[in-house]
Amino acid sequence: MTEERGKEGRKEGRKEGRKEGWKEGRNPGAEDAGKPPDGGRWCSSSRRRLVFVLLVLAVVLFFYNATVKDLLPAWNPAKWGLASGGQRHGVLPPQPRAPPARPTPTPPPYRSPGPYLVEYPSEYHFLINEPTACERRKPFLVLMVPVAPDDRAHRDVIRSTWGGERRALGRAVALFFLMGLHAAPAPPDERLLRESREHGDLLQSDFLDSYKNLTIKTMVMLEWLDAHCRGAAYAMKVDTDMFLNVPKLVGMLASAPRTGYLTGRVQGGAAVHRYPSSKWFLPVEVYPAAHYPRYALGMGYVFSSDLPRRLLQASRHVRAVYIEDVYLGMCMSHLGIGPTDPPSWSYFQVEPRRYSRCAYSQLVAMTTHPADDRLWVWEQFKRPGQHC
Repeated sequence: MTEERGKEGRKEGRKEGRKEGWKEGRNPGAEDAGKPPDGGRWCSSSRRRLVFVLLVLAVVLFFYNATVKDLLPAWNPAKWGLASGGQRHGVLPPQPRAPPARPTPTPPPYRSPGPYLVEYPSEYHFLINEPTACERRKPFLVLMVPVAPDDRAHRDVIRSTWGGERRALGRAVALFFLMGLHAAPAPPDERLLRESREHGDLLQSDFLDSYKNLTIKTMVMLEWLDAHCRGAAYAMKVDTDMFLNVPKLVGMLASAPRTGYLTGRVQGGAAVHRYPSSKWFLPVEVYPAAHYPRYALGMGYVFSSDLPRRLLQASRHVRAVYIEDVYLGMCMSHLGIGPTDPPSWSYFQVEPRRYSRCAYSQLVAMTTHPADDRLWVWEQFKRPGQHC
């Protein structure tokens, strides 16, 4: 009964409400029509959420795609444990780290060898070179002339006199001038480069060219001969102020030994200079012996082509003094080889002589006087006819 009364009360209430609404000019159905029922409100809200989620996903995919493209060149599937096809099959163990780079060691401070020793053995490099000249010319004899870089006048005189002899007694002869640098380091000298292109006979290494470094100059000469001219039978180191009778020299070498041979003006039993004012002073702590071993004077000496390599090997066991001809004798002594006396003591002359066509024809090499006109002497010497 109570439920029936409640139902009847609710029906009467709704009827009374509609009546009141019509009386006030309102349409209750129209008011309810503008408001969606509960299910409609849920669908509208879901659609807005879906659109928002799709927009967010689109933005994420856009930035993800751009990032992958940037990283693609560095992508390494093995690093991340992905098998072919992109399947992850297990992460690789951590790769060992490279050891940290060691700092570059600081070179020790330069220590001068002192006034009586020179920096040899050491590594020197050729700035001007003729590495294939001997291979092309195939000389029997190679003339090596140590010269200062700026001494073009001496080089031209030698080229116009005995250095211009390309054949003697049917044997090929080659000429080269060896020099160091004015100052170390120094840029290439354009004048020397032009001269080298013109004559093809210059050799320049990167040691400082000085009197004290004559030993270095001589050893660099031996290095070049060993590297580039081993096919020659003989070589001669000859100073710029020398007169050289090339045919007489080639004739002497025709009967000379082909190995272990060095000759020139040979000095035997030379005393070591112990007084400091001497140009060739050596103190006892540098060279204790009272006399030098036998050696050939540096003005001009001839040697067989096997000796450069052997002397270079000996130089690694003999301290390099600044007196170059003495040092070569010390290296020869270390090898157990002595210089050979020439066939005649008159072949190599230290003191200059007045020109005589007959006397000069008996010489191999002789020091000239600075006042001599060497071009005139050579012209007279090469005139046709008998020398004596």
